[in-house]
Amino acid sequence: MTREIYLVTHRYRPDAQHSAASIEAELTRHGFDVRRSGPLGDAQIVVVLGGDGTILSATELTRGTEIPIVGINYGHVGFLAEVEPEGLSRVVEQITERQWTLDRRMTMDIDVTLSDGTRASSWTLNEAALDKHGNPMIDVSLGVDGRGVSSFSCDSVLMSTPTGSTAYSFSAGGPVVWPDVEAMLLVPIAAHALFTRPLVVGPGSQLEVALHSAGAVLVCDGRRNLPVDAGSLISARKSDYPVYLARLNDTPFSGRLVKKFGLPVRGWRDRGRQ
Repeated sequence: MTREIYLVTHRYRPDAQHSAASIEAELTRHGFDVRRSGPLGDAQIVVVLGGDGTILSATELTRGTEIPIVGINYGHVGFLAEVEPEGLSRVVEQITERQWTLDRRMTMDIDVTLSDGTRASSWTLNEAALDKHGNPMIDVSLGVDGRGVSSFSCDSVLMSTPTGSTAYSFSAGGPVVWPDVEAMLLVPIAAHALFTRPLVVGPGSQLEVALHSAGAVLVCDGRRNLPVDAGSLISARKSDYPVYLARLNDTPFSGRLVKKFGLPVRGWRDRGRQ
């Protein structure tokens, strides 16, 4: 039986395109059928060469399956990526030997009810951002599990997963949440109010944002837009369909966090021995 690999590459990065050709030739030499378009079929794994945006595009193919994604970082931070470009040969070797573990990442279902009762839906691995879309600000009310929590004007409101806690939410001052914690974050941005702290709720809860002003846009993972108008209600809940990332080493999340953000950790072991 032919083993299949699906390859996704950043369209406008010549270095990623060059590496994609190299890794395709190497995988083919090892007996794999490498495809770059069409349905996933019986692919064992999806190899992504690009940044987090390219990896997020690949999740649109794999969500609802248990086919994992392994990312090779040709972006900036590349928090979802597993290895840097210099690790290409190791990726081929470990794929050939099926030496990876599955990292299960929670996603959220997003529902919008417009002012006329029309409904729309999407999903997100990182976050759903209700943005002012060029307007001075938006007026919103926040709720959890059908109860109002606060109302204010702001630039944006994020509904984030733990995976998204190191993305837009992180830049907005939200907490870093370890990816094995099943939780949802509600993070206001530049809010005009006293109570504007990020909220973290459990996986059985539902986040709600009511929009009272016109001109906003709801963007899921920076890729999928949902229509919103004044009087819309946006809700987020844990999805039944996770996304799987392939891990090629056993570095814990704390190690990945330090490496990706270049965090200073010198001296912590000395303090622990005192």
